[in-house]
Amino acid sequence: MSIADLRKEYMRASLDEKDTDENPIVQFERWFHEALQADILEANAMSVATVGENGRPSSRILLLKDIGAGGFSWFTNYESRKGRELAANPYAALLFHWIELERQVRIEGRVERVSEAESDAYFHSRPLGSRIGAIASAQSRPVDNRQALEQQVMHTEQKCGNNPPRPAHWGGFRLIPDTIEFWQGRSSRLHDRILYTLHEGRWKRQRLQP
Repeated sequence: MSIADLRKEYMRASLDEKDTDENPIVQFERWFHEALQADILEANAMSVATVGENGRPSSRILLLKDIGAGGFSWFTNYESRKGRELAANPYAALLFHWIELERQVRIEGRVERVSEAESDAYFHSRPLGSRIGAIASAQSRPVDNRQALEQQVMHTEQKCGNNPPRPAHWGGFRLIPDTIEFWQGRSSRLHDRILYTLHEGRWKRQRLQP
């Protein structure tokens, strides 16, 4: 079978405007809860797309760590490629794909750093090994080999002990959405797409053609 012949009919569910909440954050929380109830592995995994100063996009999988009225938050190294790109161009796109439910959610908006207090609180909730790794790794920078990385980690463990402080180069970002699209797979590729756009502080909801 060729790659071009790989296909699946989507038959699980449908999505109608009348069945969605007026607030897309509430709608997202509803779908996210259903993803958790379905035991989807790492339901909080999302693609985060950023754009560099050269206009070229890049994306990677990260884990959502908070949902609220203010937006969608995650944590990372501010000096990584995505961190540098967000500093230069503070906009991003998120994508959640819950294939078991035949659903996608696309989110776009402006990105800002969370408060230092929020970054501190989350950093100190992480396992010790993850905290050490965040300090030791110059994320996205070249390293000679795996051994060199492990030596950096060992040196950090010896230096910081069991209660390492959050480094200034590590913390949270929050995407404040202005566009959220909910996609439900349907048969014959006639998918349901409900788009929310923020206009003058209010959410507008409309159906898109598949």
